[in-house]
Amino acid sequence: MSLVLNLIVQTIVWFGFMGAIIFGAAGTTDYAGGWLYLGAMVVLSVVFGAHMMRVDPGLLRERLKPPVQKDQPLADKLVLIPVLLLMFGGMGFMAADAARWRWSMMPPSVQWAGCGLLLAAFLFMYWTMRANSFAAPVVKIQKDRGQAVITTGPYAIVRHPMYLGALFYMAGTSLVLGSWWGLVAVPILTLLLGIRIGIEEKALRSGLQGYDDYARRVRWRLIPLVW
Repeated sequence: MSLVLNLIVQTIVWFGFMGAIIFGAAGTTDYAGGWLYLGAMVVLSVVFGAHMMRVDPGLLRERLKPPVQKDQPLADKLVLIPVLLLMFGGMGFMAADAARWRWSMMPPSVQWAGCGLLLAAFLFMYWTMRANSFAAPVVKIQKDRGQAVITTGPYAIVRHPMYLGALFYMAGTSLVLGSWWGLVAVPILTLLLGIRIGIEEKALRSGLQGYDDYARRVRWRLIPLVW
């Protein structure tokens, strides 16, 4: 019951905060893109969260923990600051662009295509979590849960598939909110995640047996055939 309550409370707080940023930046609640985005996110989060509670409550418990934790390297705590600022600040910028400043004029068909991209990103990240029960939101070695190297599913393609899904999520967010300029956040997020990957790989190579061998077999860190 504590896990259920935690999921409910965090869902309400998280999406309440997102809604305040989106509609505050838009300067109006008469913003179809904002409601479309919030509605899609609530539905996807509730459906996937409820299913994860049933199939892997241990991972769900990890993912509901705060973004700053005791065993987390200082470097990861520091890099999370600009990542979070980009996510929330970017969301506000996208809403202001589409609804307040009206710099971007995006057809509804593209916004609905953005919903499809959001769904694809969620499915890909969910596939990642089903393959890896240790996909925590922070960099740490989960010795208490017996963490091991994962080589199946999307991990057979890239070493950090969750971050790849996050790039598609950011692009989908920009499209659903109706902001062409918001797509600039995608390369910025790629750079920040590249820095975080360096921090994470250092921790994994030193603390997780077998990771060096896995890294030699799976060459690509984030984007197949690129890096």
